[in-house]
Amino acid sequence: MTLIRKIYYFLLDSVQTFLIAAAIFLFIYVTLFRPFEVKGDSMYPNFQDQEYVITNLVGFENFGFYRVTSGKLRTGDVIVFNAPPEPDKDYIKRVIGVPGDTVLLKNGKVYINNKLLDESKYLKPDIQTLGGAFLPDNKPLKIPPDKYFVLGDNRMFSSDSREWGLVDRSLIVGKSAFIYWPPGKMGFVSNPYISKN
Repeated sequence: MTLIRKIYYFLLDSVQTFLIAAAIFLFIYVTLFRPFEVKGDSMYPNFQDQEYVITNLVGFENFGFYRVTSGKLRTGDVIVFNAPPEPDKDYIKRVIGVPGDTVLLKNGKVYINNKLLDESKYLKPDIQTLGGAFLPDNKPLKIPPDKYFVLGDNRMFSSDSREWGLVDRSLIVGKSAFIYWPPGKMGFVSNPYISKN
Protein backbone atom coordinates (compact mmCIF):
# COMPACT_ATOMS: atom_id res chain seq x y z
CA MET A 1 0.00 0.00 0.00
CA THR A 2 2.87 2.36 0.81
CA LEU A 3 4.41 1.84 -2.63
CA ILE A 4 1.10 2.65 -4.35
CA ARG A 5 0.76 5.80 -2.25
CA LYS A 6 4.31 6.88 -3.15
CA ILE A 7 3.60 6.34 -6.85
CA TYR A 8 0.34 8.28 -6.53
CA TYR A 9 2.05 11.26 -4.85
CA PHE A 10 4.91 11.15 -7.35
CA LEU A 11 2.47 11.27 -10.26
CA LEU A 12 0.45 14.01 -8.58
CA ASP A 13 3.60 16.11 -8.02
CA SER A 14 4.70 15.51 -11.61
CA VAL A 15 1.35 16.65 -13.02
CA GLN A 16 1.34 19.76 -10.79
CA THR A 17 4.89 20.63 -11.83
CA PHE A 18 4.01 20.19 -15.51
CA LEU A 19 0.87 22.37 -15.19
CA ILE A 20 2.76 25.13 -13.39
CA ALA A 21 5.55 25.07 -16.00
CA ALA A 22 2.99 25.14 -18.82
CA ALA A 23 1.16 28.08 -17.22
CA ILE A 24 4.43 30.04 -16.82
CA PHE A 25 5.42 29.30 -20.43
CA LEU A 26 1.98 30.34 -21.70
CA PHE A 27 2.10 33.59 -19.70
CA ILE A 28 5.55 34.43 -21.09
CA TYR A 29 4.52 33.49 -24.65
CA VAL A 30 1.32 35.55 -24.59
CA THR A 31 2.51 38.64 -22.73
CA LEU A 32 6.31 38.95 -22.70
CA PHE A 33 8.37 37.26 -25.42
CA ARG A 34 7.74 35.22 -28.56
CA PRO A 35 10.08 33.49 -31.03
CA PHE A 36 10.01 34.63 -34.66
CA GLU A 37 11.64 32.98 -37.65
CA VAL A 38 13.13 35.30 -40.26
CA LYS A 39 11.93 34.23 -43.70
CA GLY A 40 13.54 35.61 -46.80
CA ASP A 41 16.37 38.08 -47.38
CA SER A 42 14.64 41.44 -46.94
CA MET A 43 16.73 42.25 -43.83
CA TYR A 44 20.04 40.81 -45.12
CA PRO A 45 22.83 41.05 -43.98
CA ASN A 46 21.73 42.10 -40.48
CA PHE A 47 19.10 39.35 -40.26
CA GLN A 48 19.30 36.26 -42.43
CA ASP A 49 16.83 33.69 -43.69
CA GLN A 50 15.98 31.03 -41.06
CA GLU A 51 17.42 32.97 -38.14
CA TYR A 52 15.34 32.94 -34.98
CA VAL A 53 14.68 36.10 -33.03
CA ILE A 54 13.02 36.67 -29.66
CA THR A 55 10.44 39.43 -29.99
CA ASN A 56 9.65 41.58 -26.97
CA LEU A 57 5.87 41.89 -26.70
CA VAL A 58 5.82 44.24 -23.71
CA GLY A 59 3.63 47.19 -24.64
CA PHE A 60 2.23 45.37 -27.70
CA GLU A 61 0.19 42.60 -26.04
CA ASN A 62 -2.83 41.28 -27.90
CA PHE A 63 -5.53 39.86 -25.65
CA GLY A 64 -7.98 39.24 -28.49
CA PHE A 65 -10.57 41.72 -27.32
CA TYR A 66 -8.04 44.38 -26.35
CA ARG A 67 -4.57 45.26 -27.60
CA VAL A 68 -2.12 47.17 -25.43
CA THR A 69 0.10 49.43 -27.54
CA SER A 70 2.05 51.47 -25.04
CA GLY A 71 5.52 50.39 -26.18
CA LYS A 72 7.55 53.30 -27.52
CA LEU A 73 9.03 52.89 -30.99
CA ARG A 74 11.91 54.90 -32.40
CA THR A 75 13.71 55.21 -35.69
CA GLY A 76 16.11 52.26 -35.91
CA ASP A 77 14.00 49.76 -33.95
CA VAL A 78 13.48 46.41 -35.66
CA ILE A 79 9.87 45.25 -35.35
CA VAL A 80 7.70 42.26 -36.18
CA PHE A 81 4.19 43.04 -37.42
CA ASN A 82 1.22 41.58 -39.26
CA ALA A 83 2.01 42.33 -42.89
CA PRO A 84 -0.46 44.80 -44.47
CA PRO A 85 -0.28 43.07 -47.89
CA GLU A 86 -0.52 39.58 -46.32
CA PRO A 87 -2.36 39.77 -42.94
CA ASP A 88 -1.81 36.06 -42.25
CA LYS A 89 1.99 36.58 -42.30
CA ASP A 90 4.39 38.42 -40.03
CA TYR A 91 7.11 40.66 -41.46
CA ILE A 92 10.30 41.93 -39.85
CA LYS A 93 11.48 45.42 -40.84
CA ARG A 94 13.29 48.46 -39.47
CA VAL A 95 11.35 51.52 -38.30
CA ILE A 96 12.52 54.53 -40.30
CA GLY A 97 9.79 57.10 -39.69
CA VAL A 98 7.58 57.54 -36.63
CA PRO A 99 4.38 59.60 -36.17
CA GLY A 100 5.02 63.28 -36.88
CA ASP A 101 8.08 62.66 -39.06
CA THR A 102 8.29 63.67 -42.71
CA VAL A 103 10.01 61.03 -44.87
CA LEU A 104 11.58 61.84 -48.22
CA LEU A 105 13.43 59.51 -50.61
CA LYS A 106 15.82 61.46 -52.79
CA ASN A 107 18.89 60.48 -54.86
CA GLY A 108 18.85 56.99 -53.34
CA LYS A 109 18.96 58.32 -49.77
CA VAL A 110 16.45 58.69 -46.93
CA TYR A 111 15.69 62.06 -45.39
CA ILE A 112 13.79 62.49 -42.13
CA ASN A 113 12.47 65.98 -41.41
CA ASN A 114 14.72 67.41 -44.16
CA LYS A 115 17.86 65.81 -42.69
CA LEU A 116 19.83 62.97 -44.29
CA LEU A 117 19.36 59.81 -42.24
CA ASP A 118 22.76 58.31 -41.41
CA GLU A 119 22.28 54.57 -42.02
CA SER A 120 25.98 53.70 -42.08
CA LYS A 121 25.78 51.58 -38.92
CA TYR A 122 23.58 48.96 -40.59
CA LEU A 123 23.82 49.60 -44.37
CA LYS A 124 26.78 49.60 -46.73
CA PRO A 125 27.48 53.07 -48.18
CA ASP A 126 26.59 52.03 -51.75
CA ILE A 127 23.04 50.91 -50.84
CA GLN A 128 20.39 52.88 -52.72
CA THR A 129 16.90 53.46 -51.32
CA LEU A 130 14.65 54.01 -54.31
CA GLY A 131 10.99 54.99 -54.22
CA GLY A 132 8.05 52.69 -54.87
CA ALA A 133 4.35 52.66 -55.69
CA PHE A 134 3.28 54.15 -52.35
CA LEU A 135 6.18 56.53 -51.81
CA PRO A 136 7.95 57.55 -55.02
CA ASP A 137 11.19 59.53 -55.13
CA ASN A 138 11.08 63.25 -54.29
CA LYS A 139 7.64 63.13 -52.68
CA PRO A 140 7.62 64.05 -48.96
CA LEU A 141 5.32 62.01 -46.72
CA LYS A 142 4.09 63.26 -43.35
CA ILE A 143 3.44 60.30 -41.05
CA PRO A 144 0.09 60.52 -39.20
CA PRO A 145 -0.52 59.37 -35.61
CA ASP A 146 -0.25 55.64 -34.91
CA LYS A 147 1.46 54.92 -38.25
CA TYR A 148 5.05 53.90 -39.02
CA PHE A 149 7.23 53.93 -42.12
CA VAL A 150 9.34 50.76 -42.29
CA LEU A 151 12.06 49.51 -44.62
CA GLY A 152 13.96 46.27 -45.05
CA ASP A 153 17.74 46.57 -44.75
CA ASN A 154 18.15 44.78 -48.08
CA ARG A 155 16.59 47.67 -49.97
CA MET A 156 16.69 46.20 -53.47
CA PHE A 157 14.88 43.02 -52.36
CA SER A 158 12.47 44.22 -49.69
CA SER A 159 8.70 44.57 -49.84
CA ASP A 160 8.11 47.45 -47.44
CA SER A 161 6.42 50.82 -46.87
CA ARG A 162 7.69 52.15 -50.19
CA GLU A 163 5.35 49.70 -51.96
CA TRP A 164 2.35 49.03 -49.70
CA GLY A 165 2.24 51.94 -47.26
CA LEU A 166 2.48 52.62 -43.57
CA VAL A 167 2.19 50.10 -40.73
CA ASP A 168 -0.64 50.77 -38.31
CA ARG A 169 0.24 50.61 -34.62
CA SER A 170 -2.42 47.92 -34.09
CA LEU A 171 -0.57 45.54 -36.44
CA ILE A 172 2.70 45.59 -34.49
CA VAL A 173 3.50 42.37 -32.63
CA GLY A 174 6.62 43.67 -30.87
CA LYS A 175 10.26 44.76 -31.03
CA SER A 176 12.98 42.29 -31.94
CA ALA A 177 15.18 41.85 -28.89
CA PHE A 178 17.55 38.89 -29.23
CA ILE A 179 18.85 36.59 -31.98
CA TYR A 180 19.10 33.11 -30.49
CA TRP A 181 19.68 30.90 -33.56
CA PRO A 182 22.07 30.06 -35.10
CA PRO A 183 24.46 30.17 -32.11
CA GLY A 184 27.09 32.04 -34.11
CA LYS A 185 24.74 35.00 -34.57
CA MET A 186 23.48 34.99 -30.98
CA GLY A 187 23.20 38.47 -29.51
CA PHE A 188 20.97 41.39 -28.62
CA VAL A 189 19.26 43.46 -31.31
CA SER A 190 20.27 47.06 -30.71
CA ASN A 191 18.99 50.34 -32.08
CA PRO A 192 21.86 52.06 -33.93
CA TYR A 193 20.50 55.51 -33.03
CA ILE A 194 20.37 54.95 -29.28
CA SER A 195 23.61 55.48 -27.38
CA LYS A 196 24.72 52.62 -25.12
CA ASN A 197 26.29 55.08 -22.65
